[in-house]
Amino acid sequence: MMRVPEPNFSHLLSLSGPFGTFEHADHTVARVEHGYCTDDVARVLLVCVRESAPSREVAELARSSMRFLADAQGLNGQFRNRRRESGSWSGPVASEDCWGRAIWALGSAIRFSKDESLVESALVLFRRAVMARSRWPRSMAFATLGVTEFLTVKPEDEGARALLGAAGEVLDRPEVSESWRWPEERLRYANAILPEALMTIGSVLGDDRLVANGLRQLRWLLDKETWRGHLSVVPDGGRGPEADDRRFDQQPIEVAAMSEACIRALELTGDTSWIVGHEMAVQWFVGKNDGGVVMFDAATGGGYDGLTALGANLNEGAESTIALLTTLQHARRFAKASS
Repeated sequence: MMRVPEPNFSHLLSLSGPFGTFEHADHTVARVEHGYCTDDVARVLLVCVRESAPSREVAELARSSMRFLADAQGLNGQFRNRRRESGSWSGPVASEDCWGRAIWALGSAIRFSKDESLVESALVLFRRAVMARSRWPRSMAFATLGVTEFLTVKPEDEGARALLGAAGEVLDRPEVSESWRWPEERLRYANAILPEALMTIGSVLGDDRLVANGLRQLRWLLDKETWRGHLSVVPDGGRGPEADDRRFDQQPIEVAAMSEACIRALELTGDTSWIVGHEMAVQWFVGKNDGGVVMFDAATGGGYDGLTALGANLNEGAESTIALLTTLQHARRFAKASS
């Protein structure tokens, strides 16, 4: 088995353009014609501020990502998602995933960044963003994680706590059945974010029922996505209760979401069995997966865009690279804690 590598920002930095991080790549080369998206730039900011000692280049990448989010945000706190190569925007502001991911990144910047000007900018955007609401569970789940980070710094903030309560109303849904212990008819994308958010809301608001529901759903999901001792996440397009033995194409975002959620469960409960889910996510990237192939470029630090029946999709887009980086950041943190 390959040794777990250190996070390498080289490829992510290479995707930078004049306004932010380009979304797609043809192998290692940015596809500038596809432009930018707030979804990815928010994730770039998140992974940058999680670096305790960022390089000069990574610190500047965080600042450019913050400028992008400031340009993307409307006065009502919502965000535009699509930006052309020229810098012009397309589409309306909305409270979709990009809004939730922006809040996650902004709350994390406020908690973790040592750059005072970055934190000040994040506070302005965050306070505006938390006044908006979304009807989409994943959007509210992403926002929940940013609010939780913010509340570690300002635990009594009324706007942040109000959003957390609203998120609980959206995410607290009945499970489909005894055999399908999930609040949706199908598993879709970034699935582990849903139980992670649920347990997080319960922890902050003192609701043990929400914590228990989130932990149960995460355990059910981890069991569903484990096969022959390794992580085998749902394919692109999802999966429902019907018999379905499709295993491809698997997306790195699903693996990273599992890593994040299992670490959250570990931190909330102290139950060390949850570390197994995170470790399987790390191993998925280094080759312990359904294809038996390494899912990143050791030379560039880029993450491959998906696991197909024929092997890795060798394009190194922003989403996949960030999924790799976040997972490796957690692995590094646990390695240091155990040394």
